[in-house]
Amino acid sequence: MLENGKVWVAADKDNGEKVYLLPGKANRHGLIAGATGTGKTITLKVLAESFSNMGVPVFLADVKGDLAGMIAAGTDSEDMQKRIERFGLSEAGFSYQSYPSTIWDIYGEKGVPLRTTISEMGPLLLARILGLNDLQRDILSVTFKIADDNGLLLIDTKDLKAMLNYVSENNKDFAADYGNISPVSVAAIMRSLVSLEIAGGDKFFGEPALNILDWFSVGEGGKGMINILDSESLINNGTLYSTFLLWMLSELFETLPEVGDLEKPKMVFFFDEAHLLFKDTPKPLLEKVEQVVKLVRSKGVGVYFVTQNPRDIPDGVLAQLGNKIEHALHAYTPADQKAVKAAAMSFRENPAFDTADAIMNLGTGEAIVSFLQEDGTPGMARRVSILPPQSRMGSISDSEREQSIKASMAYTKYANAVDPDSAYEFLERRGLEAAEARKKAEEEAAAAKQAEKEAKAAEKEAEKVAKAKEREEAAKKRATKQAAKSVGNSVAGTVGREVGKTVGGTFGKFGKTLGGNLGASLGRGIIGTLFKL
Repeated sequence: MLENGKVWVAADKDNGEKVYLLPGKANRHGLIAGATGTGKTITLKVLAESFSNMGVPVFLADVKGDLAGMIAAGTDSEDMQKRIERFGLSEAGFSYQSYPSTIWDIYGEKGVPLRTTISEMGPLLLARILGLNDLQRDILSVTFKIADDNGLLLIDTKDLKAMLNYVSENNKDFAADYGNISPVSVAAIMRSLVSLEIAGGDKFFGEPALNILDWFSVGEGGKGMINILDSESLINNGTLYSTFLLWMLSELFETLPEVGDLEKPKMVFFFDEAHLLFKDTPKPLLEKVEQVVKLVRSKGVGVYFVTQNPRDIPDGVLAQLGNKIEHALHAYTPADQKAVKAAAMSFRENPAFDTADAIMNLGTGEAIVSFLQEDGTPGMARRVSILPPQSRMGSISDSEREQSIKASMAYTKYANAVDPDSAYEFLERRGLEAAEARKKAEEEAAAAKQAEKEAKAAEKEAEKVAKAKEREEAAKKRATKQAAKSVGNSVAGTVGREVGKTVGGTFGKFGKTLGGNLGASLGRGIIGTLFKL
């Protein structure tokens, strides 16, 4: 609850004093920890409502589905009346109210679709989502570099798959400039990418991509917009959930200008189930998380990690969290007792009570808190009771959710996905052009081969005709010779007989026979000579 420009969070259990979080120190980050059912969600809502009341946009992840109730005003009850009376909230102007909220969903099922592009995610974060080893991560980075060098946009998963196939098929061409690219490693990346698509990750990558500046808006009455990410389904894929939230922090860091310490933060980010961010996180990525958390406060952004146990947060990050709210921790084992002592040691000691003992004996809605003071030093540990929220506690109906989603300005901008011309389309066109070129070359080669075949056939046919003609000429000559010979024989015989008759008539019977033979021979010789001529 906002009071006198400060965030009234709780009341001291020992003396009833109001406990405030100073807005000017809210960008120094914070921790909300405690076992399940101890009141972390109520604390988160009270803080988020207060920031919204002072005009500060808020982002929070709704893991259990009960934070969406912020779109509706709270309802009165006997228990709420007791709380209002106990804290003296009536005199402070407490009222049930709704808050301007936009509900988002990576899968686009229970909120406005929330997308980013493959290029904006980058190879480091994407490698974590895909669970790649060092070699595969390096090859993925090389693939991004090749795409960038060739001006190819990586928008969605089909773009990245097309790019991976292109790099694998032409790995020898890229080896000199980018190093060896193993097709086996590319295939492994491809399998992981397909698994991500099956899990619904393909819906997260696309256009229109989120413009994170759209979250810096205010609603009715100047209240800061509360951006609620529905994470009931997303939390089942812890790696995608945590990597997305880390990407968002990185986007905030890279987009916002340096502003230093402000009177109030520009935006406050609540990271529920924070242990997922650091689970099995490779060292390079963990270093990036620590760097972003350390530096993003200079951009006016406060980050609040919500988790069950402070030991879920690495020491390098935990050291950056100046505002601490510790709900009850249970110590059933020696390891649990050690964790409680470690949590207690992170607070500035209060001589009035034992912090570790107090943590184990807190009731629901109670906490040990330590907020940064005006001079930036941590306040002394205080045992407090958290105020109730002003919005609805619990979830909302499907009809309320749908009405809220469609009434949002973000819905008109992000509801419908678009598929711009990017790496997939470019490489597909390139492949079609190459296929057409190959087809044309094959057709030209086939046509040339057919022409050569036809030329050879024509040549053979010409040879065949020439030979037939030669045979025909030869046959004509033989026929002519046969005819001449036949005619010669006939003429010679006739001439000889006539001569023989003449001579025979003169010399008698003997002379007739001799004359006929002589005449025939003479006739053949004459006719043969004539035909030769």
